[in-house]
Amino acid sequence: MNPRVPGHLPTRRRFAQGAELGDGGVHFRVWAPTHHKVDVVLGDGQAGHSLRSEEDGYWSVMIKGIGAGTRYRYRLDGEAVELSDPASRFLPEGPHGPSEVIDPRAFPWTDGAWTGLSLHGHVIYELHVGTFSPEGTWRGATDRLAALKNLGVSVVELMPVAEFPGRFGWGYDGVAWFAPTRLYGTPDEFRHFVNQAHELGIGVILDVVYNHLGPDGNTLERFSPHYFSRQENDWGRGLNFDGEHSSPVRQFVTDNAAYWIDEYHLDGLRLDATQSIGDRSPEHIITALGQRARLAAGGRRLLIIAENEPQDTNLVRSTAVGGLGLDALCNDDFHHSAVVALTGRRQAYYSDYHGTANEWLGAAKHGFLFQGQRSAWQKQRRGHSTRGLPLAAFVAFLENHDQVANSLWSARLWQESSPGCHRAMTALLLLGPWTPLLFQGQEWNASSPFYYFADHHPELAQQVRKGRETFMLQFAGCAAGTARERLRDPASADTFDASRLDWEERTLPPHERALRLHQDLLALRRSDPTLQAAHAQKGVSLEIASLTPTCGVVRYFVDSPTTGATARDRLLLINLGPDLDLDSVAEPLLSPPTTPAQAPWRILWCSEDPRYGGSGCAEPESKDGAWKIPGFAAVLLGPLDYV
Repeated sequence: MNPRVPGHLPTRRRFAQGAELGDGGVHFRVWAPTHHKVDVVLGDGQAGHSLRSEEDGYWSVMIKGIGAGTRYRYRLDGEAVELSDPASRFLPEGPHGPSEVIDPRAFPWTDGAWTGLSLHGHVIYELHVGTFSPEGTWRGATDRLAALKNLGVSVVELMPVAEFPGRFGWGYDGVAWFAPTRLYGTPDEFRHFVNQAHELGIGVILDVVYNHLGPDGNTLERFSPHYFSRQENDWGRGLNFDGEHSSPVRQFVTDNAAYWIDEYHLDGLRLDATQSIGDRSPEHIITALGQRARLAAGGRRLLIIAENEPQDTNLVRSTAVGGLGLDALCNDDFHHSAVVALTGRRQAYYSDYHGTANEWLGAAKHGFLFQGQRSAWQKQRRGHSTRGLPLAAFVAFLENHDQVANSLWSARLWQESSPGCHRAMTALLLLGPWTPLLFQGQEWNASSPFYYFADHHPELAQQVRKGRETFMLQFAGCAAGTARERLRDPASADTFDASRLDWEERTLPPHERALRLHQDLLALRRSDPTLQAAHAQKGVSLEIASLTPTCGVVRYFVDSPTTGATARDRLLLINLGPDLDLDSVAEPLLSPPTTPAQAPWRILWCSEDPRYGGSGCAEPESKDGAWKIPGFAAVLLGPLDYV
């Protein structure tokens, strides 16, 4: 065994593990504290090179005369089995193949003027690279960035891209966290995607999974059993963030967060299932990785979003008051209530919701609906207070990858609801005070489903198939009769192919009308001075009221002259029921605009515009003050002098 040397990183290294270029060669470093010998075997047939043991279980060696493109594997304790690097920057043959040395500085970035993302004013677009375009590659996705710009998107959220086994998958079973999957192209093609997005004024954030690793191709435990915790979560063992020998594990994760920001110029992260990231350390790993990512950004602003089923708002509170310091949280409450309102179905976790105006407008006013009350579905209290948090910190959506997939047919929401109601709820999503998120193809009412798909070897594929079936049986519609036999096989290539977007259908009349609806709403969100100020929470306050269980109103009050000379009160009506006649109006939010005093309301926008497939929309308020609110519609009103 080689003598140990002080455990410190060479001055030229940027991350604790992996293969990094420098000094006329490549420096290799890996954590393998329980082993007595570590060799790196180069792919050119050369003999293995022994790594030198350092303190804290790290091993390293500098090999001269090699560079980017070199393929290599590690051999532990002289065994014949050769393993990929746990911190591989690229795995051109997949997780069971050799690692490849990458030069992260070779790409010619042109985004030097890009300053990153603030919290306010964004529209997020979630996409899966493998199904977003016909090509299923970074190049295919890059070619469609202009379409997202024209739509009004300001942030792309990528489903996980860390390397995983098989020909296709969602990416949540990644096993090489530093290696963008070979399925979508090269690392530089990923960088080109980000660079082009920045050229168009679009930020890019990445969904990352720090709560577990996939079961196939994961070599971490071969290098050290200390990577994993004894605690189980929904996907198996979590990572060891607070036990013995946890410091290098924490380093591995914080390095990974910084790596995506540094080497790929990403603008933030979406942290998957943070409730399953267990850590009892004085500084939670989520805080540590967030701070490390921001440091790596070098002054660029980052947007870090958490998925958290228990709705723990401490995640987005400042570290100064004991919070974890993130920026935003996914809002399942709004989605669940809206889906019940549009479909009428209250199965499984939807059973906690009634889909009333009180609910979906309450989400617009307060963020989460469950803030510590009892959930009948979970049989316990759920959620935490949202007081003091900006509404932009809540990411609202009608579709995302999980929720589209969680039905028998994995159908889109527009296919399960009436056209008028779907247009109306879309208006609330895109004009509301939160940060809205669209899922790929939602903007044109894509006909393609989005199934759960994962390509594994036969034994594991069978386990995944059974697990998916068990999960889906919580929905009565999937459990009834022969429905379970109709669930798509996740391991089938046909399931994957059926989930691919059909971009050609955007030009067909029904889809073109849906696209125009989304484009107009997002243009209105950007251009209307009152909505702009409301989303930034500058000089505009928001009040809500339900007129009936299916009809509600959002009133934007202009409170400050500093908002702008053109800002005026706005009134957003959402009616998911039939026409509503109000001869006597005992609701103060329907009072005339305050500026100018007693000016009548007039339509600025209506979801029943024939251009969207509607039947037209008359002025809701008559001259004498009576109201007729159109059924199955949304209407945005402003004062007469502004129209």
